Amino acid sequence: QVQLVESGGGLVQAGGSLRLSCAASGRSFSSYAMGWFRQAPGKEREFVASISWNGDNTLYVDSVKGRFSISRDNAEKTVYLQMSSLKPEDTAVYYCAADTSRWASGWHGNYDYWGQGTQVLVSS
Repeated sequence: QVQLVESGGGLVQAGGSLRLSCAASGRSFSSYAMGWFRQAPGKEREFVASISWNGDNTLYVDSVKGRFSISRDNAEKTVYLQMSSLKPEDTAVYYCAADTSRWASGWHGNYDYWGQGTQVLVSS
């Protein structure tokens, strides 16, 4: 079992930055791919970014490329999402997820464990 706890959300003005963190429990974190998804009000959950087990491979949705960066610290069992140049359309609840395969993926069906989410609100 893996438990995921997100933190770092909040209110920020457009153009600002936030760093989300996701702390994991369990012994196998370093062998899992990790991902970030988001869900805006009235919309379906959307893939944001993913990172492979060793951090060598990353994937991003086109709308965040060049603005967001995913990283991980396996010793700390934590994955991060650095968000810069935030836009009002980035407003959503952001979820961390763990994929027990090793490889980065944008498909939510690959993810086995999910956190409770952290709210990001970007004001214009």
